[in-house]
Amino acid sequence: MAMQIHVDIVSAEGAIHSGSATMLYAPGEMGELGIAARHAPLITRLKPGDVRVEDDHGNMEHFYVSGGMLEVQPDVITVLADTAIRAENIDEAKALEAKRRAEDTLAGQTAEFEYAKAQAELAEAIAQLRAIEKLRKMRSS
Repeated sequence: MAMQIHVDIVSAEGAIHSGSATMLYAPGEMGELGIAARHAPLITRLKPGDVRVEDDHGNMEHFYVSGGMLEVQPDVITVLADTAIRAENIDEAKALEAKRRAEDTLAGQTAEFEYAKAQAELAEAIAQLRAIEKLRKMRSS
């Protein structure tokens, strides 16, 4: 049996996940992070994307986070997300519509603020769609 670490995923709406895992994969600002038991303590910012929690049987749970913080302590990993959703609960039609709106705003932007906001909305929509795609690939294999 692989070494376990406790994982908590929490958003502004409440706790999304709490349980043991052998690995956690998260979209760090500087790149993809893989965290296992006995990882060095760490605090980093997360960008929008797919957080994956792997149990000791190799099963993977997928969560979408819109950004936030990741804290690693000797016996617990905490993901503090602005928004966190189980990947299977993401509304694909809503994500596609948000992506389209952000692209339209970028094409016709008039102020720098609108441009930055549209870029952030586009990144979030694309991250949601990627999480859906990863979940589909996982289920088909």
